Amino acid sequence: MSNISRQTRETEISLALQLDGMGQTNLKTGVPFLEHMLDLFAKHGKFDLFVEAKGDTHIDDHHTVEDIAICLGQALREALGDKRGIRRYGNAFVPMDEALGQVVVDLSNRPHLEFRAEFPSEKVGRFDTELVHEFFWKLALEARITLHVILHYGKNTHHMIEACFKALGRALDDAVQIDPRVQGIPSSKGVL
Repeated sequence: MSNISRQTRETEISLALQLDGMGQTNLKTGVPFLEHMLDLFAKHGKFDLFVEAKGDTHIDDHHTVEDIAICLGQALREALGDKRGIRRYGNAFVPMDEALGQVVVDLSNRPHLEFRAEFPSEKVGRFDTELVHEFFWKLALEARITLHVILHYGKNTHHMIEACFKALGRALDDAVQIDPRVQGIPSSKGVL
């Protein structure tokens, strides 16, 4: 279990992540739509995820979403350790009704985000959809992973974002699995 805490003038975050979990969650963030997405991410990745966050949501959700992504990325990086024996790469397509999302990940130690998703609505409830990009970017940066998020199509913004978060969970689940055929670090360089 990786435990990360972060405190700023804008937020106070406590996060715990277990990669070989059962998809259990306990999420108290003050951002209901993000809680829904994190729950789906954990369930589809079979990760145990616990988040308690207090933020300046009276202004907007930006700082809380960003800082949770920072903490989740740090927890993922810590949980992976030296990455010995893992598959390293993961890919998942997830349909959500009319929407089709895909996430491809490389646990490369080279942070990069390719975000090919546009949403027809600026908000889902009170949640600003531009924060989806912010979440994935900060996650990739802090986890030091290469992350491609591709939304192939869709009409309903909620469904489109949901497909991306479910695909993230499934792609990461694939990438973090131990492969008995992998001897040592899965890189020709000998290090990730």
